[in-house]
Amino acid sequence: MASSPLEGKVILVTGAAKRIGRSIALRLASEGARVAVHYGTSRQEAVETAADCEGKTFQADLAKAPEIERLFGEVERAYGRLDGLVNNAARYRPMKVLEATEEDWDWIHNVNLKSVFFSCQAGARLMLKSGGKIVNLSSLGGIRPWSDYAPYCSSKAGVIMLTKVLAKALAPQIAVNSVAPGVIHFDDAMPPEIQRFVAATPMQRHGTGDEIAEAVTYFLTASSFVTGQILAVDGGLSLRA
Repeated sequence: MASSPLEGKVILVTGAAKRIGRSIALRLASEGARVAVHYGTSRQEAVETAADCEGKTFQADLAKAPEIERLFGEVERAYGRLDGLVNNAARYRPMKVLEATEEDWDWIHNVNLKSVFFSCQAGARLMLKSGGKIVNLSSLGGIRPWSDYAPYCSSKAGVIMLTKVLAKALAPQIAVNSVAPGVIHFDDAMPPEIQRFVAATPMQRHGTGDEIAEAVTYFLTASSFVTGQILAVDGGLSLRA
């Protein structure tokens, strides 16, 4: 049996301790990748994920550019190179348009958009030596407007445009793409808001972390001729009028 294209590749996954990030880390490890598990505050969960991946943990506050610089330096010292980057870490919460504050805006954007740019910058500096792949997690919220999520939707729309800009700027050495998840649910209880989204989804169910991981894996293993693309994994929800 032929080995996976990811066999032995060093891939950093941000926000890999839990939920979608953990699903991605586990899938990449199953493909033979050497996974660098980043976390912000969820140390115990990150240690467990790293153990399941046979990977290493790396802590950093992605809201601060110097912390990102340190993170990538530690990954380079640990592995000697970087072949792939998955920008998964994000913040999410509803904010009424007339009530959102500057602090609310910065809380979202510092991680959801600013950190993605500086992580791509730091990662690209390492990957330019031998080429590589970047996958940014955006969101259906970056494609469709949600009235109570203006800062979040704006940040994810920014990730989509940033992905396209970087795909041009970093070619031909690095391919940059984005996966835009729809409703991905992990808990047993389903709040009314999530139920409404699921009811509006043509496939009539929520998605799973494994389905997002599959899409991320596709971009990491695809030809470098695939770049600047946004793949909505949303059960068709983005198609609704």
